[in-house]
Amino acid sequence: MTLSEIFLWPGNKACELCGIDPNADAGLIRWMFNTLIYLFVLLGLVWAVLG
Repeated sequence: MTLSEIFLWPGNKACELCGIDPNADAGLIRWMFNTLIYLFVLLGLVWAVLG
């Protein structure tokens, strides 16, 4: 498994759970899921460290 596959794994799994091909639409749907997942994870970490 390459580093890029590790970073894209959450988006791939989210697409598969929704029944969407992760490579469809030039990966934009996967990008959206990855952005949302990493946003909430990083915001949670920042909140935990600063709170």
